Amino acid sequence: MPEISFLTDGEDTSRPAVLLAHGAGAAMDTPFMTAIAAGLAARGFRVARFEFAYMAARRSGGAKRPPPKMAVLQEEYLAAIRALACEAPLIIGGKSMGGRVASLIADACFGTGAIAALLCLGYPFHPSGKPEKLRTGHLAGLRTPALVCQGTRDPFGTKEEVAGYGLSGSISLAWMEDGDHDLKPRKRITGKSQQDNITAACDAVQHWAEGILPSR
Repeated sequence: MPEISFLTDGEDTSRPAVLLAHGAGAAMDTPFMTAIAAGLAARGFRVARFEFAYMAARRSGGAKRPPPKMAVLQEEYLAAIRALACEAPLIIGGKSMGGRVASLIADACFGTGAIAALLCLGYPFHPSGKPEKLRTGHLAGLRTPALVCQGTRDPFGTKEEVAGYGLSGSISLAWMEDGDHDLKPRKRITGKSQQDNITAACDAVQHWAEGILPSR
C-alpha cells in the first residue's frame, strides 16, 4: 500500500480531529473539500484530508480508473486512521463515497475506541436515478454517533426519501436548504449560495460535536 499523504488544516494536535476522504470522482483538494476543511478548522477542529490510492495515482500520471471494490477502500481508510495516529478524539468521514466507506468501518473502530464519531457530507443513500438500490442496510443498526449533512434535493437521497429509511437513532441529520450533492442551492430560488450552505453545515458539525465530545 502506498504511503498516505495528508492535507491538514489546523495545527493544534490536542484539538478534536476530523479525517475526511473524497468522493468517487473528485480529489481531496476540490473547492468543496477545501471550503469544508477551512470551515471546520475555523471552528476549532484539526482537519486532515487524504486520497485513496486510485485517486492519488492520477496525480503522477496514472490512468483515470474508477474506484476499486469497497473492501479495498475500507482497508485503505483503516490505514489512513493508523497513519494519522491521532491521540485527540477523532471523527472520520468524508464526501459522498468517502463518507460511505467511513460508515462501513465506523462501528468496528468505535468499538475499539479508535474513533469518536462519523461525519458524512452528502451521503450516497442510493445511486443517482436508482432510488431502489439502497445503501442503508448497515445504517439501521449503526452504533457510532453520526452526523449526515445533506442537501434537501440531493439526487443520492432527498429529504423526502431519507425520511422513510428507518436509520439508527445514533444518526443525526442536518439538512441544507435546496442543496444538491455538493450542498449547492439554486440561488434564484433561495437567495443563498453554496458557501452559505457549507457554512451552515460547518455550524451543524460544531453544534453536534459539542454534544458528543466531552473534551470540547
